[in-house]
This record gives sequence, C-alpha cells and structure tokens, in this order.
Amino acid sequence: MKAMWFRPRLLRQLLTRSALRKLLVLLLVWTIVEAQLVYRRVARAQLEYEAQDTTLQKNPTRVFIASLHWNNEAILRSHWNKGVLDLVKTLGPENVFVSVYESGSWDDSKGALRELDRDLGKAGVARRIVLDNETHEDLLKSKPGETGWIRVRNREIARDSAPRRIPYLSRLRNLSLEPLRELAENGTRFDHVLFLGDVIFKVPDVIGLLNTNDGHYAAACSLDFSKPPRFYDTFAMRDAKGHEHATQTWPYFRSSESRNALLNGLPVPVSSCWNGIVAMPTSAFTGIKGLNFRGINDTLAESHLEGSECCLIHADNPASRTRGVFLNPNVRVGYNEKAYEAVHQPGSWISLPQVYFGLWKNRIARRFTTPWFKELSVSRRVRRWEQEEEGREEPGQFCLISEMQIIVHNGWKHL
Repeated sequence: MKAMWFRPRLLRQLLTRSALRKLLVLLLVWTIVEAQLVYRRVARAQLEYEAQDTTLQKNPTRVFIASLHWNNEAILRSHWNKGVLDLVKTLGPENVFVSVYESGSWDDSKGALRELDRDLGKAGVARRIVLDNETHEDLLKSKPGETGWIRVRNREIARDSAPRRIPYLSRLRNLSLEPLRELAENGTRFDHVLFLGDVIFKVPDVIGLLNTNDGHYAAACSLDFSKPPRFYDTFAMRDAKGHEHATQTWPYFRSSESRNALLNGLPVPVSSCWNGIVAMPTSAFTGIKGLNFRGINDTLAESHLEGSECCLIHADNPASRTRGVFLNPNVRVGYNEKAYEAVHQPGSWISLPQVYFGLWKNRIARRFTTPWFKELSVSRRVRRWEQEEEGREEPGQFCLISEMQIIVHNGWKHL
C-alpha cells in the first residue's frame, strides 16, 4: 500500500520538474532569439546610419550655436574648441553664429574661450563670447532678487534664502540666445539652434543630429554618457508617456513607444530630452511668441519641487505636440574621452551581453516598479499650488521631481 501511494506522488513530482525544465529551456531559447534579433537590428541601424550621406538635407544650412560653460577648461582645450572649429569649417563660416556664455569659472575656461574667439575670428565666423566675472560666491553675497530665490531651512546654509539653480541656468541660457533674437529683428535668419553642452562630439554627430527624422522635429537630442553604460541626463529625459527612465542602462524606457523605437535603432519619440547636444528650429525662439528658458514658480518650488529648464522648454513649446521631440540613439556624446570611445565601438555600440541583460533588467523593472507613487506625490503638490490662487498653471508637471536645488559657492546643492 505504501509503495502504491508513493509512486503516483513521485510521478507527479517528476512531471512537475520536467514541465519546469521545459519552461526554463523555452524561456532561455526565447531570450537568446530575442536578444540576437534585437542586437542585429541595432547593429544594422548603426551601419546604415554610418553609411548615409553626411551632408545636410538642406544645403546650405544656417546654424546658431549656443553654449554655456563653467569650469570647463580641460574639455575646452582637449576637444570642444576643435570640435566647434571643425563644425564651422564643414557648415561654412558664413552659415554659423557662435554664442558662448561663460560664468565665473575659477579655472582657465576664460583663457580657453579667448583662444576659441581668436580662432573663430581668423576663420571669419560671427560670434559673441561673453566672459562673466560674477562667481557663485558673488551671487550668494548679493541682495536676494524678487524671483529666483527660495527660503531654506538648513544648518549648512548661512542665510535664510538662497538662489535657485534652475532660474539661474535659465537666465544664462536666455542670455546666450540674445544675439539670435537681435539678428532676427535685423532680418538675419538661421535654420537651427544647436545647443552644445560640455561634451566631446565630432562633426558627423552634429550632422546626424540635424538630420534626425529627416529634419522633421521640434527638438532632436543626442544620448550622453559620463560613465557608460549608464546614460547621464536623467533630470531632463522623459519617455513618450512623460515617465522617468525605467533603467539607467539600455534600453532605458518604460514607455513601449519609446522602447520599441530604440530596439529598432530609430529616432525615439520622447516628451523631453537634452542629453549633451540638442537641435531645435530657430522659429521656436524668435518672434513675439518666442520661447524663453524658465524655472517653475518660486512658490511652487517651496513645495520641494524642481524641474529642469531643459525639460520645461519642451513642455512650453507647442511644436512638441505637433512635430515631436526625438532622441537619436545613433548620436552619442561623452563627457570624457573614455566615455565617448566606449559608445563608439565598431559594429554595434552595445554588446550582445548588454542586450541580454538589459532586456530582462528593464522588463523586471517595469513589472515590479512603478512611477505612480512619485508622480502622484508631485501631482498633489502641483494641484494644491494651483488651487491656492486663480490662474496658476504648470504645464511641465511631467518634468518635476521632489527636490530643491540651490546655488552654493562651489556649484549647486540639492536639499
């Protein structure tokens, strides 16, 4: 009797184990096939991108280059200045205006930019390079302004108010665009504004970015890296549904619309991006309805909220909804040479193991984590702020995170 009772139980155990083994084998086979297909698609997209014509779709194309710098001497001298000069040579000096705003560096960024100014002058390039002597320390000692300052309660902060980082950066970005508006008023037109961050880039990177989606976009961004395989600008990038990244490593996105485009090596529809280099039509910034960079209202920031000016600009831009914002995965830049080289490997910029583990890491993150709690917390604070006074509205809610960012003497600090 005991033997007869035991055999069916043993049989069931064996069958269960057998079914589990088959399931695991099928899962392994499916993972291998999926990863191989994705890897081949990404590699093929990169090869097609590298093989395409490196000229611009519209010839000649006139480009207004805008850039901010603070303590960037090393990269200016090693790569950035040369990158700008190479780009000017390719586009044609008559088709470029270079606007650089440097603010209060304590390294020799000013000296590096004076060298760039000299070389651009020799090349016959129109430019405005502003070297501002006001340091963060000077700003902190100044009288608080009517806007752009926030009350703080922190033992490390000597004063009861401090300048906010995002309004400060917004002001500098708007200053870098002043020549564009002045030229537009005098009838001088450009096709694109190219925002160049303190990154290593080469001419094909910029040309590829300008040609994103056959030139049809409200904004096109590169992918930026400081410590690959993690991408850098998490503060500004939001997927097509307005969510933060699911994983900081490839394939990044929570939204299937954004993720599927990336898996096929195509321009990725997003709600917002910046990520090193950005191209936008100049029409977004000129005319009566021209956009300005901004921070959220100081009173909303007091709710311990902040959003990148580089995200808010897309929220404010009506063309973002009609022409789209795209991240171009084939245009990758780095904040150092090691990072740049790591994402410019021949064949495919991501390895097969990165594809295997990246797909599953992202899949697990999407299944077992949710942005709902963070977004609900932000939404409640924004709603409460809007209800406090009639007419209040914040269109860039998807940009906001629970953070307070202030200027300090040696950079910025989040509270």
